[in-house]
Amino acid sequence: STPAGLGDATLGDMAQPRLISLVLFGLVLGAHSLTPSYHLSPTDVARLEAFLNQPLTDLESAYYSIVGLNKLGTRVSDEKHACQFLKSQLDHSSIDSLFFAAEASQALSGCEIPVSNETRDILLAAVSEDSTVTQIHRSVSALASLGLPLASQEVVSALATRITKEDNVLAITLALQTASRLSQQAELGGILEEIEDLAARLDDLGGVYLQFEEGLEVTALFVTAAYALSDHVGMEPPLKEDQVIQLVNSVFSKKSWSSLAEAFSVASAAAAFSNNRFHIPVIVSAQGPATVSHRQPVLQLLVTNVLSQSLTSASVQAESARAVSTKSVVLNQAPFTLREESFELNFMDSQPASGYYEFTVAVSGDSRFVANQVELKVKVSTEVGITNMDLSVVDKDQSIGPKTTRVEYPNKAKGSFTADSHQNFALSFQLVDVNTGVELTPHQTFVRLHNQKTGQEVVFVAEPDSKNVYKFELDTAERKSEFDSMSGTYALYLIVGDATLENPILWNVADVLLKFLDEEAPSVIQSKNLYVPKPEIKHLFREPEKKPPTVVSNTFTALVLSPFLLLLILWFKLGANISNFSFSPSSILFHLGHAAMLGLMYVYWTHLNMFQTLKYLAILGSLTFLAGNRMLAQKAVKRSGNPS
Repeated sequence: STPAGLGDATLGDMAQPRLISLVLFGLVLGAHSLTPSYHLSPTDVARLEAFLNQPLTDLESAYYSIVGLNKLGTRVSDEKHACQFLKSQLDHSSIDSLFFAAEASQALSGCEIPVSNETRDILLAAVSEDSTVTQIHRSVSALASLGLPLASQEVVSALATRITKEDNVLAITLALQTASRLSQQAELGGILEEIEDLAARLDDLGGVYLQFEEGLEVTALFVTAAYALSDHVGMEPPLKEDQVIQLVNSVFSKKSWSSLAEAFSVASAAAAFSNNRFHIPVIVSAQGPATVSHRQPVLQLLVTNVLSQSLTSASVQAESARAVSTKSVVLNQAPFTLREESFELNFMDSQPASGYYEFTVAVSGDSRFVANQVELKVKVSTEVGITNMDLSVVDKDQSIGPKTTRVEYPNKAKGSFTADSHQNFALSFQLVDVNTGVELTPHQTFVRLHNQKTGQEVVFVAEPDSKNVYKFELDTAERKSEFDSMSGTYALYLIVGDATLENPILWNVADVLLKFLDEEAPSVIQSKNLYVPKPEIKHLFREPEKKPPTVVSNTFTALVLSPFLLLLILWFKLGANISNFSFSPSSILFHLGHAAMLGLMYVYWTHLNMFQTLKYLAILGSLTFLAGNRMLAQKAVKRSGNPS
């Protein structure tokens, strides 16, 4: 049937293609395997309630607390005090104040907010194209909560105009929420189409999450608004099942909230997902560990909504149970039985072998259920028993027959066994399921030999043969390196472990005396304890080479300076003429620059590196070059003016 107010032609045009899409969607529903990864567990719900239940300090926080708790199905502890607080804080001239007070009063029993004509006029005046979407939303919500009449079609026109101007996710979401408070006689089709447009703006994160870039709060408010408007007009929101599940993951993956507003939005989305006319996400989980055994043969499942509220009206059936290791199906079309709030199935009636099983569980009973076909991994555990434990010492040349001793678990063999370079020690045993007698091959089966004096231990893997008989043989001659050729009495342990075993085993089977050749034994038996302090490592740096004698150093210095001394002597012999030395600035600067470059060579040798030296040399060289050029030019002018 067509809801009144949307117009036959409009709704007819919209409903036909969506009906076709829904039919196609139903055909491929079974192919989707995505299930919710997150929801609000009972612990999460309690934490959210505690976060929302804060002292009332102002109208906005009171609105988030009172309405948020109401969304979760609880109420504030003192409703009378809360109502008085709303009235005392109410500002009749403020739209925001009226919105918070009116909405919160609806979540309290027997709380009425007094309304005057002036208050009504203020709220009605805000419903216009000149107001923001937020102002229109709060005005309409306050009018609806206070029971005051309003022209729904005028609101639709104002919202349509504002959406074109405020084209953002939050504004459109508030417009959806506002439209859900209007009369069904209004033309809501245009605003309803915004749900599909907003869904196209959602960001897909790895195929698991679907959210707006504005964050959790806006995403949760969109969920609330989309289902509120869809419920109001009676049309399914254009959201695919995978999109619904991804929205569930996005909204409930965060377990701590940064503000009351964010916590309120999560509570509102949880209420929308749990109670709407079209989509109810189903959460299927095991009650306790997903493990069955002969002691606990019943598999118990909890089937709830995202608020962990039991869906006791549902029908639960195990479509199949397949062994992970062999892929064989051991169960088909087995219904679960409702017992109190859990669904039970005696899986051990199917006599499954121990191991892991993939369950395909289908939940039916309501056409609104989504994510209602899930896969669960269930563990079948058992107890292991040890049979036919035989210990023997085998002569290598077989001149003497082996002496075999049978030991019953969990007893220890009487006496000890001796093995040397001429004899091998051997053991064999079988592992069986205590409950069924079936042979088992656990993942971990080890033989451990522990030297009681030194603490040394050696571990070997015991492996089964084709008949699932575990055998282990120790050849002391071949294995002597693993024991460091240390003779002595070793305690023999059998270690059996597996994730599916209820009774992992550590059994001290016997004492074995191992004898190695004396010449191969170490002179000092050292403990094999890995956790003792190691010897201190002392690093010895290379000693510096001896310096040459002082005479050699002085002689070398004299040889280096001898050319300069020879220069002075030759100048003195030849009669160096310094009368033509000019004391002009360029001449002085040239000689100082030349001397500075010679000094730079010495500093390079003692302190500087190549790059530093080149930098200083470029500066000194430039000044020396300019000064030298100036000095030579002056000399040339002087010489041309006074020819000799």
